[in-house]
Order: sequence, then C-alpha cells, then structure tokens
Amino acid sequence: MSARSWPTPRRCCDTSHYSAAMAAVRDSRTTRARVYETLRRQVVTLELPPGAALSENELSATLGVSRTPVREALILLAEEGLVQVFPQVGSFVSRVDPRRVADAQFIREAVELAALADLPAHLDPDLVRELQDNVERQRRPGLDARAFFDLDELFHASLLQLSGHGNAWPVVQRAKAHLDRARQLGLDEAHVQESRVSEHEEVLRAVLDGRQEEAVDLLRTHLRAVLADVDRVREESPHLFHDGTLAPTRRSIAVWT
Repeated sequence: MSARSWPTPRRCCDTSHYSAAMAAVRDSRTTRARVYETLRRQVVTLELPPGAALSENELSATLGVSRTPVREALILLAEEGLVQVFPQVGSFVSRVDPRRVADAQFIREAVELAALADLPAHLDPDLVRELQDNVERQRRPGLDARAFFDLDELFHASLLQLSGHGNAWPVVQRAKAHLDRARQLGLDEAHVQESRVSEHEEVLRAVLDGRQEEAVDLLRTHLRAVLADVDRVREESPHLFHDGTLAPTRRSIAVWT
C-alpha cells in the first residue's frame, strides 16, 4: 500500500501589502512624534521665541520631512496652547500667557511640595551627592542661561527622586511648558541665577539637616520667585506676553502689533 501524500498547505492570503501598509503607518507616527517633540522643545527653550511666525514649508525643509507631519505637530502644539493658528493669516508661537503660567505653577507646587514633605527617614547617599554636585556646578562662572536651566531642572528632578516620587517628574515636565518659557525669559541676568542657586542651597541644607517643614517652606518661596521674574520681564518686554489681542495684523507679512 502506497504512502498517502498530503497536499501542500496553501497560504490563505498574501499579507505583504498589509505588512507594508502597517510599516508605513508606524513610520508616519514616528515622524510625526519626532517633529512634534523637536518643535515643542524649540518653543519651550525659546529657540522659537514668543510671537514667531511658523511656516510649514520652511519647517518641513529644515526638518527634512513633508508638510503633513509638520501640520499635525502644529495642531498638537496648538492644543497645548504653545502655538496659535489663525485661518488666512498663519501659525505663530503663542505669546506667554500669565494665566497659563500661574496654572502650571500651581501644578508644580502641588507635586514638588507634597513630595518634599514625604522624604524618607534615610536619604539615598548617591542622590545626596548628585544634588550637592549639581549645586556646585550651578556656581561655575560663565554658565549661560540654557546650561543653568538644565541644571535647575535636574536639581528639582533629583529632589523628587530623593523623596521616592521620581516617576512624577515627567508629569510635572509636561504640565509646565508655559512656566518654563517664562522662567527662561527671566534667567538672562546674572543676579537672577545667583539668587536661584542660593535658594537651592538653602533647600538642600534644610533637607540634609532634617528640617523638613522648613525645607518645604523654602521650596515654596523658591518656586514662587519665578512669578516675580515674570512680572519684571513682562514690564520690560510686553510684546512677548499675551495681552488679549485676538490675532496678528495681516500686512505683507503677518505681525502682532
């Protein structure tokens, strides 16, 4: 009796087109996310200053992408209030809105003060050394505003880690974009940096000495100091701040007056 032969299984369908389509979707999402993060960083760091006009054509050429991910990124940034889109006029980096700054400050205070009030009895020695080293680096002569801002961010993130709430930092970061723009506008003057370093030192000293309630009070005062900086910069450079103007004036180029 001859051995029975079984038919070769047939593929039910060709999935190559499906796989290619899915890969294209993933690439599209990756590109959009990259463009969004790049533009968001440039807005928050003032590389794209308040009131700057945004051209989809120029941005797509600079970033080496098509206009679609740029347009999608601008829509996302508009939802965050970092960009304003005016039909028939154009897209612009939003001017700093003091109300949004105050809201971001409220969120930041709520998280950072609660975390500092929840410090463990025994502090991580490695994190303590990192905080001490951070403050020393803040005092280095010739530190520009951007480098100081980065160290300031790291100091506050490390404080959250010290309390065991380091995972809350990304939430704080996303919430305080408007606040960060205002903070950086006020960091250009040397005496402002000097004041912030001294405040960091006082907070850290109180933490290490076990004066927890005092540390919380010092941190609250430190965090609120930025509001005074915002008022000062607003008086000096009112064109960088939202004043209720609904839209730019359309001329040969679109501008805010």
